[in-house]
Amino acid sequence: MIVENSLDELKKREGAYRIIKNFIESDVESELYDLTGLSGGFIASEEEIDLLQTYIGPAVFEDKLQEVGVNHMGGEKIFALNRTSSGILASILALVSKGDSVVHFLKAHPAHPSIIRACNLVGAVYDEYIDLDQFKIKDNTKLVIITGSTMDHQVLDEESFKKVIERAHNKNIPVFVDDASGARLRTAIFNQKPACDLGADLSVTSTDKLMKGPRGGLMAGKEEYVNMVKAKSNEFGLEAQAPVILAMINALKDYNPQNLRDSISKKDELFMLLIKSFNMFEKTPTGVMVSKESLKKEVNSKRDKCNLSETDLCFLWSMILLKNENIITIPAVSMPGASTTIRFDLSSNDANKLEIKEIYEKISRSFEYLLEVCVDEDKSRKIIYNL
Repeated sequence: MIVENSLDELKKREGAYRIIKNFIESDVESELYDLTGLSGGFIASEEEIDLLQTYIGPAVFEDKLQEVGVNHMGGEKIFALNRTSSGILASILALVSKGDSVVHFLKAHPAHPSIIRACNLVGAVYDEYIDLDQFKIKDNTKLVIITGSTMDHQVLDEESFKKVIERAHNKNIPVFVDDASGARLRTAIFNQKPACDLGADLSVTSTDKLMKGPRGGLMAGKEEYVNMVKAKSNEFGLEAQAPVILAMINALKDYNPQNLRDSISKKDELFMLLIKSFNMFEKTPTGVMVSKESLKKEVNSKRDKCNLSETDLCFLWSMILLKNENIITIPAVSMPGASTTIRFDLSSNDANKLEIKEIYEKISRSFEYLLEVCVDEDKSRKIIYNL
């Protein structure tokens, strides 16, 4: 394999950042197109920026954060963290001890790696389920986790959501919801209720996913549990700082679920073009995607001598898309352990800068080049790491 571990993924990510930096600093007239659905943003006025001091900002912004946060996520209290993964880690540190059981229910594998890593950190026993008939809560279970929408945007149905919460509460066990993108996908596209309104004790979302916010985590829930997590996050420096809190507030005020709903027709148009040429694409709620298994199968059907792994192919194609077609996809810039599925999210702001036919053409050209270079491991390595 070319990319074998977290260190390799870090090197890959740094290589992608060099490409982005060089592009921004160049004089080329073309644009970069972030189609990750994670492009985020930072909305702030000059007057607000003057308040971005270590203690003044959080004090001034606290009431407004509570107002807009509860409106978006429900619950009794809101708390801002520097990442969703920070909220996951702080919750497990606060509620779980060595030897305790943590059970996790989600629509499809894999779970976000931060959940498993946090359980390993405290020495908890972790079990993961995607089938309600097999889902089991042990006698020593101290936390039940639900993922509202997976990294690949597989959305859990509301009925299953409520059944898992009911089973946990029947045993007096708190429920934590990883709703990173689900807080918007589930509500805007699938007409579901916010996690706290469904009975969750804690829920966390990413404020850069499918909205114009900063990379950060917004937690909601019952005050008792939010306070416990907040205290633990403060112990380890996981809380959000003033600039992130300000940007969260303004992004939540700016958020309009209709923008996500409008992406559905564009998604369908692109999908219809793609299936005429490829067998590997699937629809997501707001775009299209290619899993690592489907990509490998498609490549193998067209190239006999490609020996790259499924994940290496995803990293290779994502770097080709970035360098040759100016399209940012998640595998090129992702954190270690994130899903390697390649998504083209049409709810992204930059998707509006391209015609659907242009996106199709960029996908097609980049895939043809992928087929050309994937048979040469040395060349593929140089592309992946931008050497």
